[in-house]
Amino acid sequence: MSKKSYYITTPIYYPSDNLHIGHAYTTVAADTMARYKRMRGYDVMFLTGSDEHGQKIERKAKSEGMTPIQYVDGIVANFKHLWDKLLITNDDFIRTSEERHIKVVQHIFKAIYQRGDIYKSEYEGWYCTPCETFWMDRQLEEGKCPDCGREVELLKEESYFFRMSKYADQLLAYIDQHPGFIQPVSRRNEMVSFINQGLEDLCVSRTTFDWGIPVPIDSNHVIYVWFDALTNYISAIGYLDKPNKFNNYWPADIHLVGKDIVRFHTIIWPIILLAAGIPLPKQVFGHGWLLLSGGKMSKSKGNVVDPLVLIEKYGVDAVRYFLLREMPYGNDGSYSEDALIHRINMDLANDLGNLLSRTTAMVDKFCGGLVPKPGTQLPEDQELIELAAVLPARVEALIEKMELANSLAVIWELVNKANKYIENTAPWSLAKDEAKADRLASVMYNLVEAIRIVTVLCSPFMPNLLDKIWQQLGVQGTEELQAWESSKQWGLFPSGTKVDRGEPIFPRIQVNEEEMGKDKDKPAPPLKEKKPQKKENQEEKKMIDISDFANVELRVAEVLAAEKVEKTDKLLKLRVSLGDEERTLVAGVAKHYQPEQLIGRKIVVVANLKPAKLRGITSQGMVLAASQDDELSLLTVSEDVPVGSKVK
Repeated sequence: MSKKSYYITTPIYYPSDNLHIGHAYTTVAADTMARYKRMRGYDVMFLTGSDEHGQKIERKAKSEGMTPIQYVDGIVANFKHLWDKLLITNDDFIRTSEERHIKVVQHIFKAIYQRGDIYKSEYEGWYCTPCETFWMDRQLEEGKCPDCGREVELLKEESYFFRMSKYADQLLAYIDQHPGFIQPVSRRNEMVSFINQGLEDLCVSRTTFDWGIPVPIDSNHVIYVWFDALTNYISAIGYLDKPNKFNNYWPADIHLVGKDIVRFHTIIWPIILLAAGIPLPKQVFGHGWLLLSGGKMSKSKGNVVDPLVLIEKYGVDAVRYFLLREMPYGNDGSYSEDALIHRINMDLANDLGNLLSRTTAMVDKFCGGLVPKPGTQLPEDQELIELAAVLPARVEALIEKMELANSLAVIWELVNKANKYIENTAPWSLAKDEAKADRLASVMYNLVEAIRIVTVLCSPFMPNLLDKIWQQLGVQGTEELQAWESSKQWGLFPSGTKVDRGEPIFPRIQVNEEEMGKDKDKPAPPLKEKKPQKKENQEEKKMIDISDFANVELRVAEVLAAEKVEKTDKLLKLRVSLGDEERTLVAGVAKHYQPEQLIGRKIVVVANLKPAKLRGITSQGMVLAASQDDELSLLTVSEDVPVGSKVK
């Protein structure tokens, strides 16, 4: 039985300059869909590429002393490098300068011309070079391009025109009969309104520049950019010369585009296809923009964020997660580095990373490193299991509608439920009573199994996650546990597997919370000279009131790991759990405690102390201890006090 096919495309990006994080979102979203569909058993075709022709490129290349193809070759190489870094799994990369594309564009142009739907005339109109678009007087906004707000120039030249107006009623009928064709619904309503205002015939050739595909019936003209660019979706799958491939994948399941080019994909492109007698794509999905505080990112404005820099700083999975989690369905999202760091620290480090770290640490400590076989399940176990049971279907329903941010939010319900499950079941207390060994085994197994299911569901979004977590759970190479269908069955994790606890998969990003969002380039104010205190005030200065004490956050922490710091006989490096997160602390207690003495102890730490570097290690808090003369004793609490409790 042959696989069901699935064809998804991104826009082909314009190589006037390198891509920014807004472009990265579109391609990461498409890649997530492609990965998900492959996991569901589909024969996937995932296409991206570059839209290389036009006056803007010709001018840009000339200013750089290059030919257009030399210029775009360099930029396209950067596109492909970015997609490699973002782990994009496109099956093809189409360039509009390729012969396979040129042949199809010329064929479609000639076929429509022969039907009488392309004719020669003279055009006079306002042209926006960056957008490669002509506008009528009535469409300008304050004399400028309504799409990008930049200056336009009045052009008059002989051109070929495409009879768009002829197909307006046919397109409206198609949209009405296929309500899923344009999504979200708000975009569909916008496009219907635009068509109802009346369609102008489209200029589809130019004579004022040479960098384009020659018109097959008139070598003095080159084909206008949108007629050229949009045809990539069929030229890449063998419209002329690979009928089996074309028929397998066309019509496309989804064209994923930004909202600024929805009009071209839902009006111009469908009408080209109608005129050529080719079926229309099943859906065009127009997502929102990723906005900066100053508005939309634009290469021409120079207000762009380089995704390569973010990948280098924070890792590809973290960047992908942020992009997919932060963009609401169909609406604009917002980007700031503060928001990115917050997502990493809260969702990835505190929630998911800490769940994995705490679970493997407890399997190590309480079960000899071996995942136990579960015993009798209690009602609180069933709550966790039942949430996991319904989760895959909920995620599938959301992903199918391109609700990727909501998909992740739903997966995180299980992450948060598992973290709460730890606090409710208190495995550290169960481990003290041999009579509760069966109960402890169930709790530890349930946590590992919940992590397995979360990991499978997250793998289309964060491709590196599965290998990292599988390594720590000791199940690397087990393909049967990686399949999407495995997420629908509780109890597949093999008991007796030895965990291999490692470093945190998402290290917490250390920041000065007070400085987040502030202008870090602003010079610091000058230091004020400290005046000596009067002697009679010395005793008064030693007193504090309750508000001073309230500023110190004391919390119960459990020591998960301890080791000596090299080249010092005083310091120990501790890895501690605060319940909702893990931290590294450096404590000067090596002369009083051996590392193994501290593992499992519950100590008191100052949790809101500014991080400091000691011997190259960032210490994220301070351990409290009592000292007298040369004796030192750590401040500890009862084993029954939950980790993370505040000390008041």
